[in-house]
Amino acid sequence: MSEATSLVGKLESDVEIKASAEKFHHMFAGRLHHLPKATPDKIQNCELQEGDWGKVGSVVIWSYVHDGVATVTKDRVEAVDPEKNLITFRVIEGDLLKKYKSFVNTIQVTPKHGGEGSIVHWDLEYEKVNEEVGHPDTLLQLSVEVSKDIDEYLLKE
Repeated sequence: MSEATSLVGKLESDVEIKASAEKFHHMFAGRLHHLPKATPDKIQNCELQEGDWGKVGSVVIWSYVHDGVATVTKDRVEAVDPEKNLITFRVIEGDLLKKYKSFVNTIQVTPKHGGEGSIVHWDLEYEKVNEEVGHPDTLLQLSVEVSKDIDEYLLKE
């Protein structure tokens, strides 16, 4: 394996939730500013810096806790597909870029077949700055935990 390809990685996870795919997707596409209410121990702030919520090209600043450390990233929305309940964010500034040359996070929610609820699919694609940097397994785990918190929040609404 060449050095360049060993720095590139992809992690994925599926999370079962009780909320509808549309409601969960809308939290990321139109209601990001509600995330600190849904998961206050993990996400402290989500602020729209440019554009409109859920629109391609919009820029969002996230303040969250990762591995016990306060972290800030600035993301650009790269793709939004309401029919597929899909949104993609690319990190353009912040703490993650100290470890990763590129970091793209795609969230897609699909209704469960033959039952209530949905499946949240997280897809993290990244390129590490060097071999010493680990894979973002704990960030994927944080994403899973945030999904469960959002699900609880949506079910109470």
